[in-house]
Amino acid sequence: MRNTRIHVALELGSEPELLLPRAASAHLLRVLRLRPGAALTLFNGRGGEYAAELLAAEKGQARVRLGEFSSVERESPLPVLLLQGIARGERMDLIVQKATELGVSAIVPLSCEFSMVRLAAHALARRRERWQAVAIGACEQCGRNRAPVVHDIVELDAACASAAAGEASLRLMLVPEASDSLSALARVAPRHATLLVGPEGGLSGREQLLAQRAGFRACRLGPRTLRTETAPIAALAALQALAGDLAS
Repeated sequence: MRNTRIHVALELGSEPELLLPRAASAHLLRVLRLRPGAALTLFNGRGGEYAAELLAAEKGQARVRLGEFSSVERESPLPVLLLQGIARGERMDLIVQKATELGVSAIVPLSCEFSMVRLAAHALARRRERWQAVAIGACEQCGRNRAPVVHDIVELDAACASAAAGEASLRLMLVPEASDSLSALARVAPRHATLLVGPEGGLSGREQLLAQRAGFRACRLGPRTLRTETAPIAALAALQALAGDLAS
């Protein structure tokens, strides 16, 4: 029997039955066309998940019965903060989605010198909300019970200053012409890492110097130059493989 995972921003466990929010209800009833008796899994991002059963539809909202709580977590042993130069259109959605599937702990979208995307002030909050929704949707698909936080868009200078004050034991910056490889720099498994990836135009010389002063080490991903939507996915997969996450 199909088991559908749904994120709900609700307190779970206090009542045996509850009505789901309209957006979640519409997805279950109109998109997936689930019927009473369908098995569900509910999580609210605070850890663990609940088995549930769809009971009925009440004025467009799904009523569910909560079952057993499971404290299962599917987080990576290596927390990774992704600093990602904003990519155009659906490329950024793809980055957020796949980074979530690969266990990233948080994402900071960056405005860089060579960024091809410039958002008006009124559009910033909507774009962040969209990316956060993409991350939550990826958690529903991949089994994570804790969605990575997608932060507000910041300038790279501010992100580097924050990273320098942070506790990441490994700070990596992807640069195609770097002399060191990612695998060489991450050979000794770090406790946590920060990964910096530029936009379509890459990082400027000034930005690379700024990042180096903040403790970032330049590294490459093999002999080929990867697109901005490919590079973070490849780098995260390599880091998680080195950390043992993909073998668990």
